[in-house]
Amino acid sequence: MSLRHATRVAVALVVPLSLQACATKGFVRNEVSALRSHTDSSLVAERNARVAGDNENAARIEALRAELDSLRTNYGARITAMEDGIRFAMPVNFAFNDDQVRGDAQPVLERFARVASRYYPGSLITIEGFADPAGSARYNMNLSKRRAENVRRTLESLGLTGNPLRTIAYGESRLVHPGAAADDPGAQQNRRVVFVIENVGAEAAVAIGPMH
Repeated sequence: MSLRHATRVAVALVVPLSLQACATKGFVRNEVSALRSHTDSSLVAERNARVAGDNENAARIEALRAELDSLRTNYGARITAMEDGIRFAMPVNFAFNDDQVRGDAQPVLERFARVASRYYPGSLITIEGFADPAGSARYNMNLSKRRAENVRRTLESLGLTGNPLRTIAYGESRLVHPGAAADDPGAQQNRRVVFVIENVGAEAAVAIGPMH
């Protein structure tokens, strides 16, 4: 084989390899560019989703705050943050020696049921029943239990069925007005129920704001 012929053969072999190398580099560049574009798009989508989620949570908290402020302003509710939940001291009171839920308690119970089901779904709600000190301690314990049970049934009839509800009786303990019984001034505030919502979550707790 002549030198010239050998050179032509070598060139013929090298050129395809060079073209193949160029094609491979171009393919890699395209793949890297596509991957970078996909990654950038994913980051943008993730950021937009996070911003939308933050905005939605903020709007939800503001809506809950408005509901709680309405309960305070329109119904005189006292709402207090606790270590493991929220306490609602609502104006749900009872006549002397009576366990029936009065008509004037219906609007506030309806509002409470709506707030609890919408903003605290699945949270345990404890209904605490109380009595004034008239009568024996045992009788008052039973009376306060019946009051709490009747309120529980009322809440269920108002649609609060997605939350576990439990009742507890405190009888004549923890009086709002110590010693006030029967027709004494302040006795009606002793004949009451109090609601405690447990495991409310961080977002719902934020909406409570300053202690009331």
